[in-house]
Amino acid sequence: MLNKRIIPCLLLSGGMIVKTIQFVNPRHIGEPIYAIKIFNDYEVDELFIVNIDSSRKLLDTPDQVLDPPFDLISMISDESCMPVCYGGGIKTIDQIRLLFRSGIEKVCICTEAVRRPEFIREASSTFGSQSIVVAIDVKKNNAGEYELWSHGGGLKSGYDPFSFVQLMKEMGVGEILVNSIDRDGLMGGYDIELISAISKCVNVPVIALGGAGSNNDFVSVLRDGGAQAAAAGSIFVYFGKKKAVLINYPEKDEIAAILKESS
Repeated sequence: MLNKRIIPCLLLSGGMIVKTIQFVNPRHIGEPIYAIKIFNDYEVDELFIVNIDSSRKLLDTPDQVLDPPFDLISMISDESCMPVCYGGGIKTIDQIRLLFRSGIEKVCICTEAVRRPEFIREASSTFGSQSIVVAIDVKKNNAGEYELWSHGGGLKSGYDPFSFVQLMKEMGVGEILVNSIDRDGLMGGYDIELISAISKCVNVPVIALGGAGSNNDFVSVLRDGGAQAAAAGSIFVYFGKKKAVLINYPEKDEIAAILKESS
């Protein structure tokens, strides 16, 4: 079992860091290399980079293969002192191979896992399950039921998240990133009900994303939600009630306190 972790998650659009609220209205934050240098100083254990442009583009051309920005990814991995997981529009084994050659340690797959679940089996068999993460983007419908969405939250998948994560386990996935569309960017706390249900559904490490606004939220999702890791975006790029842009991360003693309280 992996150690519990607190993971910054940066969204890329047009090569720049952005931040969304419920997956829409991206706000410009700044240069990714600048943020990575700061995370290096904080000695962050792991970093997620998600290119939000790719999946939305695939709504109009679902069979098109859009390559990741390999030059930018190489710059990010060269600058980073921490393992980096990259996600966004990944559709082929060759793309994954090139991402690893660019210095990425893990890849995160969402839309193609929905379109072709067997792709996860192929990727896990080729590169090892420890390097393959599947992201599920989830929100509640009007009846209060959880639904799985793909294409950057632009299309209903037809799956419920619970049966889908069981399928991903059968396909050999190494970790599952559970992202709440309803909570994204609101900083009001994780969807503990959702994370807990997914964590109990499969014995695969679960990474929670969507809603972190305080260190107490990290404690809650790790302890009460059963997540193996807590990922977040807004809390690491904003400061204060007016959300001034400031790249930040908890100090080592704060991280130690979070992990101790969540155990």
